[in-house]
Amino acid sequence: MRLFLSFIFLFAAVFASAQIENPTGTVQFEASETTPNNDPSGFELPAVKTPSLSNPDTPSKYDYLGDTKEEKLDITKGDGLLEYKTDTAPKYFTKDKAVTNEVGGDQHLGDIKTKSGIVTIMYRDHEYVDGDNIRVFVNEDIVQSNVTLGGSFGGINITLDSGFNRIDFLALNQGTSGPNTAELHVYDENGKLISAKEWNLLTGDKAT
Repeated sequence: MRLFLSFIFLFAAVFASAQIENPTGTVQFEASETTPNNDPSGFELPAVKTPSLSNPDTPSKYDYLGDTKEEKLDITKGDGLLEYKTDTAPKYFTKDKAVTNEVGGDQHLGDIKTKSGIVTIMYRDHEYVDGDNIRVFVNEDIVQSNVTLGGSFGGINITLDSGFNRIDFLALNQGTSGPNTAELHVYDENGKLISAKEWNLLTGDKAT
């Protein structure tokens, strides 16, 4: 019994001693002194220079890029594709073909069959543009009283009657270099070329 009590007493004494030395029951650590970093610049890398691909003092063969050079246009020189002749006049600045014995009287340009209700009549002076004038009739009615033929196609749309239709072109003059010359194209309502003819008329003659 004494041994048991002595052990209890001894344990209690040790426990009490531990409570007196550390009354809070927490572990304390002492702060250690450290040397502060007084360098304001911090950690720096050395500067790296971009290598130069060429010497700036040496002119480059590519310095001309981006520059434009103005060249004078010389219309007397060709482009290497066609042979240009500057001493000959263009087609439209020559004369009409000479009037022959075959020219004279009315011309029949043929018959056309079509299912189209509308046709487009186009005409132009295909030789020397010299002021040829014509009058256009459809079924003997005047639809164009005075047309001057130019170098480009011009014309009209015509609504056809069921059955036979007659279209006449009357030469009002022969221009300054007769005869009255023209190229005639006829298109159906779908734009398909259904006739292509030419006429050479003296003043007062008709092409039908």
